[in-house]
Amino acid sequence: MQDQAKKTPRRAIGDRFEAAARSYLEARGLRFVRANFLCRLGELDLVMRDGAMLVFVEVRYRRSSAYGGALGSITARKQQRMIRAAQVWLRAHPWDAQRPCRFDVVAFEGDGVEWVRGAFDA
Repeated sequence: MQDQAKKTPRRAIGDRFEAAARSYLEARGLRFVRANFLCRLGELDLVMRDGAMLVFVEVRYRRSSAYGGALGSITARKQQRMIRAAQVWLRAHPWDAQRPCRFDVVAFEGDGVEWVRGAFDA
């Protein structure tokens, strides 16, 4: 992980909103598994559990809804990168491969937050 002194302002903002998303989801009963799972095929911002369900979470922040907003920034290409990263996760964690999975988005826009369960399918 990067040293705090070496973090870019953009990465620091991302870390702040990922922490906020984690707290938001934990307050709604999800359990934290992992943050920032990186592989050459993509990244998973958060991996959580919702009961028996494994949840791969994308966290997005936009200051405003201009240019499509936070939810609109989840392109088909981004979805494919998340799906590939989730496949890598499941190969590396075979006990999770038996669980049902879903892809959620936690979108921060301005001062609001929106949690979209099952935002897209693999």
